Amino acid sequence: MNLLRRILVSCGLTGAGAALAGGALAWHGNRELTRFELHDYTLPILAPGTLKGKQEFRILHIADLHMIPGQEKKKAWVSGLDALQPDLVVNTGDNLSDLQGVPEVIQALGDLLNRPGVFVFGSNDYWAPSKPNPFNYLIGKKNKPSPVELPWRDMRTIFFERGWHDATHQRCEFKVGDVKLAIAGVDDPHHNLDNYKTIAGPPNPDADLSIALTHAPEPRVLAAFAADGYTLALAGHTHGGQLCLPGEHAIVTNCGIDRRRARGLSDFGGMILHVSNGLGTSRYVPFRLFCRPSAAILRITEKGS
Repeated sequence: MNLLRRILVSCGLTGAGAALAGGALAWHGNRELTRFELHDYTLPILAPGTLKGKQEFRILHIADLHMIPGQEKKKAWVSGLDALQPDLVVNTGDNLSDLQGVPEVIQALGDLLNRPGVFVFGSNDYWAPSKPNPFNYLIGKKNKPSPVELPWRDMRTIFFERGWHDATHQRCEFKVGDVKLAIAGVDDPHHNLDNYKTIAGPPNPDADLSIALTHAPEPRVLAAFAADGYTLALAGHTHGGQLCLPGEHAIVTNCGIDRRRARGLSDFGGMILHVSNGLGTSRYVPFRLFCRPSAAILRITEKGS
C-alpha cells in the first residue's frame, strides 16, 4: 500500500486522492496475485523429421515463484501444470522469497520434478528480499540485495537429485525422446553474476534445438547468445512489468531490456526470446496490476507443420 501511494505521489497524485487511488489499486493488485494464467505458444523451429511422427515437443517455462509459506493456491496451480505432460521443464530462477521457502518450492513443483528439467538461479534464490525503494524502479536504479543468504544450496541439491540439470555457467547436452538438446546458461546478470566466457561459442551443431537460459534478460547477455547462434532464449525477472498500464503495457522492466520485450515472445537478433511474467512477487511488493502471474507452454513443432 505504501509503495503504491509513493508511486502515485511521484506521478502527481497527492493527499486524499493518492490515498484513495492507492487503496483501490492495492486491493485490486493483491487479488491478481492468485489469478494465474497459462500462456500457450507454438514455435515451428525443428527440422522436418526430428519428431519422428510426434506432434510436438512441449517446454514448460516457469519463473519467479518467490515462494513463502502459506501460498497454497500457488502451489496447487503450479503442481497442476504436470497435467500438460511437458517433455522439458525450464526454471529460470527466483524460486525463493523466504528462509523457509525450499519445502514450498518442492511442493509447488510436485511431479514436475520427475520430468526432464533444467534451471538457472536468480539473485532472489541466493539472498532474502529487502524492502525496495520504489523510486529506484522508476529511474532504472538497482535495489541492493539483502545480506541474508537463502538456502539455495539445499534447493539445488534437491533439483539435482531429482534429475534436473543445472545450466549455470554450464553447457548441457542431453536427449529427451528423439530431440537432441544443447542448453547453456549464465548466473543472474542483473547483479553481474554472469561470466559468459565459461560457455562461449556456438551450440553443438548436432543438436536439434539449442536453448539459452538467463534469469534476467539483460541485452548484453542475450546478444552474446544470439551471436553464438542459439535458437531460443528463456528468461524471467521482469514479472512482465508487474505494475502495468491497461493492456499489460510495462512501465518498467527492472533491467536493460526494453519494455516491449518485458513479457512474452519477441525476436532478439534472430533468436526467439521468451520472457515470463513470473508466478510470484517479492513479499514486500505483493501486488500486480494488468499483469497476471503466469507460466508458459511452448509447443515446439517442425518447420512447415
